[in-house]
Amino acid sequence: MPDWVIDHPETLGVFQELGIDCSCGGKSLGYACRERGLDGERVLARLRECVRAEEEGRLSRGD
Repeated sequence: MPDWVIDHPETLGVFQELGIDCSCGGKSLGYACRERGLDGERVLARLRECVRAEEEGRLSRGD
């Protein structure tokens, strides 16, 4: 899961907001979500939306 934040630093806020340790000690996103009582599919959808919004922002800025 640390790859999310390494590859997409814009997702850090989602992890912090949900109280998920983004290092997770090498555990999967699904495991981390279960530990916090979160719906893994919803968390994944939020992360993907965050990445998509950042990519769209880069495109519109011409980065």
